[in-house]
Amino acid sequence: MTYARTEPTDQEPDIRARPPLVREFLLVAGLFLAYKFGRQAANGHVEEAFRNAGNVWDLERTLHLPGEGAVQGLLLHSQPLIHAANTYYAAVHFPATALFLVWLYWRRPRHYVRSRRVLAALTGAALVLHLLFPLAPPRMLPAAGLVDTGQVYGPTVYGQAPATDTMANQFAAMPSLHVGWAVMVAVGLIVATRSRWRWLWLLHPALTLLVVVGTANHYWLDAIVVGAMLAVFRLPPSARTAPARQPRPDLRGSVEGSPVPAYAGGGAPGAFASAVPAGSAEPADGADAGSRAPARAGAVR
Repeated sequence: MTYARTEPTDQEPDIRARPPLVREFLLVAGLFLAYKFGRQAANGHVEEAFRNAGNVWDLERTLHLPGEGAVQGLLLHSQPLIHAANTYYAAVHFPATALFLVWLYWRRPRHYVRSRRVLAALTGAALVLHLLFPLAPPRMLPAAGLVDTGQVYGPTVYGQAPATDTMANQFAAMPSLHVGWAVMVAVGLIVATRSRWRWLWLLHPALTLLVVVGTANHYWLDAIVVGAMLAVFRLPPSARTAPARQPRPDLRGSVEGSPVPAYAGGGAPGAFASAVPAGSAEPADGADAGSRAPARAGAVR
């Protein structure tokens, strides 16, 4: 059995929509560095971060959200599984997003511009929230009773002393950009492609959610908050799927909003132009209709 191709009809990218490469590289690199330095500037709010963590933990129990320990318990049944989860958390987040942007830039330039704008807006808003609401992850909260799987089983991207970690701000759990960027990658690829298998990209944010919760790096609420933010900074609808707006002709055949020509009540403009010689004038209403009709008939012939 053969299947019809479901790839997009516009296989060739629209080069005119592709922004200059050097400018985009500098822009994305600048945004990334600004975010990294901004996160590090938020370091040091240890007491506030743990106080907020206790409040988030209590709120989740009030909302009857499932405990993060239930997911971690499944991972801890197998050391290779927990090691794979730690690797996914440490190694997939940035490369997957970078490859997503590179592919969109090269193959779907119009979608690239929209996705880059949404990612920049989401990341900037998350940085503001990190500064205003420092939050210790559940692996640091004694009340949660969870294991710091990165430190115990490896690999990990964080230092052992969170307060003095110069590589990352460990008190920036809310919202989870791991989940936010993963959702952006999946949605962006689903919108930009037409393959019947494109919905499998949703496995990336699903796995990311299970990983960030199971490794005790994020609360459920971290993912819920980033989902709400994405609802605000959502992708516009695909330009290919939006129906083109066609001009609506009026009852006389003219396009709505355009001036009505003098021949609107008669035949085609080309025939009328050939029937009336240049420089001649039409007889006024009330002129000899009998003499006018033979002249037109002769011109048509």
